[in-house]
Amino acid sequence: MRIEIKNIIDSLEFFSNLDNYQKELLVSISSLKTYESKTLLHYEKSKSERLLFLIDGLAKAYKIDKYNNEIFLYHIHKQCMISEISSLQDESLVSYSNIVFMETSKVLAIDYIPFKTQFLDNNLLCIELASEVISQSKRLQDLINREFIFDSVAKVAMILSTDLDMFNRLKRYDVSLMINIQPSTLSRVLSRLKRKGVIDIERGEVIILNKQSLSKIYKGLEHE
Repeated sequence: MRIEIKNIIDSLEFFSNLDNYQKELLVSISSLKTYESKTLLHYEKSKSERLLFLIDGLAKAYKIDKYNNEIFLYHIHKQCMISEISSLQDESLVSYSNIVFMETSKVLAIDYIPFKTQFLDNNLLCIELASEVISQSKRLQDLINREFIFDSVAKVAMILSTDLDMFNRLKRYDVSLMINIQPSTLSRVLSRLKRKGVIDIERGEVIILNKQSLSKIYKGLEHE
């Protein structure tokens, strides 16, 4: 198990600036766990004493509104951090959202208190963790745009540009629920983008033909 964890840590960009001794120290406070599809990792606002990375599989972050409706936030792909960071000072992590696994997944768990003491307090991995905070802030900005600002065309353009693999793996009905538009609207938008030569559709799978044009649609630069 230690060898597997060491190999995983070696493979993660987040830890690439650590030397071998530091990585071995990290191995000593780490563990691996496999979760089955549809397993709930944690609820919103729950506390965790572990820093989590998704090594293999797929997870989804979501919230529940006051009417008990699920609000999709974003997908978490392999080789990415699962934990949501709100402070570099706290000795535990508080989840911003519910996290559920979409397929069988493997997670690297690092005990957070010794991680903070032995790494963060010694100015190790602070830049990497700060970058994660910035990345999470960007996801929140994208969410606000998607839910409150974008029209249906911009919503579709954004998910195609940022999460094409996931778009093609899901049923169109599920995609429409994720981005809060009608399935018929999704079909019309895809047809429109295809007519404009931005995308093509082969055997039900979307292929991007013009990434720049697609990006301009949801970034508000389409007419520049």
